[in-house]
Amino acid sequence: MNGFQFAVSQKVFSFWGHIRVQQAQPSQSLISEETPLEENDTVYQMLRNFPGVKQVQSYATKSAVAEHNKDIEGILFKGVSSNYDFKNLQSFLVAGKWLDFTDSSYSRQIVVSKPTADALNIHVNDSINVFFISPDATSSSVRKLQVRGIYKTGIDDYDKLFAIGDLRLLRKINNWKHGEIGGYEIFLDDYTQMDTISYQLHGELPLRWESHTIREMYPNIFDWLNILDVNRNVIFIIMAIVAIINLITCLLILVLERIRMVGILKSMGASDWMIQKIFLYHAVIIAGMGVFIGLAAGLGIYFLQKYTGFIKLDEANYYVSVAPVSVEARDVFLICISTMVVCLVSLLLPTLFVRSVKPVKAIRFR
Repeated sequence: MNGFQFAVSQKVFSFWGHIRVQQAQPSQSLISEETPLEENDTVYQMLRNFPGVKQVQSYATKSAVAEHNKDIEGILFKGVSSNYDFKNLQSFLVAGKWLDFTDSSYSRQIVVSKPTADALNIHVNDSINVFFISPDATSSSVRKLQVRGIYKTGIDDYDKLFAIGDLRLLRKINNWKHGEIGGYEIFLDDYTQMDTISYQLHGELPLRWESHTIREMYPNIFDWLNILDVNRNVIFIIMAIVAIINLITCLLILVLERIRMVGILKSMGASDWMIQKIFLYHAVIIAGMGVFIGLAAGLGIYFLQKYTGFIKLDEANYYVSVAPVSVEARDVFLICISTMVVCLVSLLLPTLFVRSVKPVKAIRFR
């Protein structure tokens, strides 16, 4: 669960960062064309130096239609600047390269997703027409762009929608002033702090600027990941119940098989607690061996999956093609210790049966 949640979350974060800062748009969806804001060096430096912030990048988006040989596909054109760090997306590139910003006007290149490329039957270095739709939907601007690269994240919300191009092109299409952008995407050192940092940024941003976490923008993905926590807890509870029943049954059988021994020990003056300790000693050995074998098997499967990826998943449904794994030493230690504690507590119950054994009847027991 840890590996799966982390892998899917990182895919989302790699594409959009952890927090987005943009102009307030109360009447529009968070995932839409942004109201332009002027690049502000003071705000940029504040964001860049804010505690916990690792990277700040500018962006803008605009609705468009990609056309090739009379085939068309709707896209959301994401414009990025020359200082955009494509290292976050490098693992998603399946063909070609990322954008080249050497053109003094704007880059006439585009990076499309694999589903879009398949739908339009295009390859790297092919040319496509991109029609940018104006807000009033009565006119459009067209640009001929070369396919520089093809990416695939495995997340349908991205792959079936986004294409990446030059932010300067969107400025020309939108008649924005030099330096106007759609907003900033912010990468953090620790993604678990994005809610706290986003809340703190609200008080630092200029009037009518606002910040949103990616969790707010794509709640369906993160709600789904949170539901997995419930599944994990249910599995843990069921496993614990089955394990406790098996342990109690195992020890009860040990006691019943040696009922005559219990009677003989009692007749020789052994106390109930002394006899209980004998059974608990053997039960601890059994539980300890079980924990050790389980630990070895679990870590063995972990390393086997990590280096071979033999467990496959349907990427269309799970966003990853190979089941990701993640193990923390703290979790392993806590699981082993808590398992032993639960075992010891549960093993006390069947040993109480020893107290009710009568020496005379126990010696006759066959």
